[in-house]
Amino acid sequence: MRRKNRIMYLRRSARVTTSQWRRTLVYWVGAVCVGLAAVGFAAAANWASAMCQHVVTWNRWAMLVIIPSGLALSTWLTRTFFKGAQGSGIPQTIATLHIGNFDIVDRVLSLKVAFGKIVLTTIGLLCGASIGREGPTVQVGASIMHAFSRMMGQSNIAARRSMILAGGAAGVSAAFNTPLAGIVFAIEELSHSFEQRTSGTTLTGVVLSGVTAIALVGNYTYFGHTDVDVPIGTAWIAVLTCGILGGLAGGTFSAILIRVSYGIPGLLGRFTKKNPIAFAALCGLILAIIGLFSKGATYGTGYEQARAIIAGTEHYPASFFIYKYLATIVSYCSGIPGGLFAPSLSIGAGIGGWVEQFLPHTTPGAVVLLGTVAYFCGTVQAPLTATIIVMEMCDNQQVTLALLATSFLAFGVSRMICPQPLYSALADRFMEANDRPATTTPRSQTEMPSKPLPSTPEKTPEA
Repeated sequence: MRRKNRIMYLRRSARVTTSQWRRTLVYWVGAVCVGLAAVGFAAAANWASAMCQHVVTWNRWAMLVIIPSGLALSTWLTRTFFKGAQGSGIPQTIATLHIGNFDIVDRVLSLKVAFGKIVLTTIGLLCGASIGREGPTVQVGASIMHAFSRMMGQSNIAARRSMILAGGAAGVSAAFNTPLAGIVFAIEELSHSFEQRTSGTTLTGVVLSGVTAIALVGNYTYFGHTDVDVPIGTAWIAVLTCGILGGLAGGTFSAILIRVSYGIPGLLGRFTKKNPIAFAALCGLILAIIGLFSKGATYGTGYEQARAIIAGTEHYPASFFIYKYLATIVSYCSGIPGGLFAPSLSIGAGIGGWVEQFLPHTTPGAVVLLGTVAYFCGTVQAPLTATIIVMEMCDNQQVTLALLATSFLAFGVSRMICPQPLYSALADRFMEANDRPATTTPRSQTEMPSKPLPSTPEKTPEA
């Protein structure tokens, strides 16, 4: 009898172990798929940006037609086929970690929306909008991991949310090739906590997606290698200067975007609600005019300009970051899918490149890095994430302390202007929209799921 019971126990244990390994294997495959999607998305975005620059070189006046047409097309496709794909995707991902109704989560993080995110962001870059792919990659990664979570038949809410969190963090890791930043981003921005039961899931997802990206494109650094330092002393005047300027600019930017998420006021707001496609075309025309004034420097992510400023091979006037700042706001207001990470890094590099000429006691390249981290942190209000992203993107640990000090100063200044973090505010708007009765007409673009939810939202801009 004892022997029979022993055999039955071993069989049950074997079944449990096999089931656990099967789930683990499926999870690993999901993390690898996030890495593959991020690399493919990056390749498509780079191709689109290159094609846009070819058109600008060929005939810069053609952008007066291409950008309005492209933004109108993107808006029409979003409203017709990919409802819920607008914006950066980070607010939606944050919201899904707090929404209890998983029918809504399934729609927001559907593979169809993720596919639309990639296609429509690529179209936006192809026609010259000032957007990035890194934010959308967060939602794409979360969608892929959520799909694998459903495939595994997970019913535990905490387990499903840990998969979403891991997917978003893995998206950041693979998009920037910054695994540590992906982990910190998950803690600081997505979940605002780090539970023991989800830590292993998040870490594994980040590592596997990062390894996949490295295997395909190599162990590159986003902005190349910089070898600069900010020694304690007079050089730290740059920390104060960049921290204050970056915090002011980033906080103002976030405050504007949050205000727009509630709806554009006045006659223009009414026109936007009634004619969203025409409004997107109008935004495209404004972007083209800004592009003409900036000689094409404001089109796309701004990656090439930021890399050149950090490397010291190009010097842009103050008008560059002003034009890029305006172009990013207009791109956001148009309501097309696209993120803020890359444009924010470009604006920050432009601020640092402008400030460095007034600070002869600090290494120019170091001032650029401080300007980059200051504005980025001022916008997203996530000082640890901003510090580690810039540190890893430039492969420079020497400047870490100065980056950290600048980030926290920019964070404090930004909070005085914009008390609530940008992505958290937009996530709150998204959740408010889904709690609103069906008779209410929402105003924010964050309020658009893929199918009618508890509310039936209309589209206006979201980050």
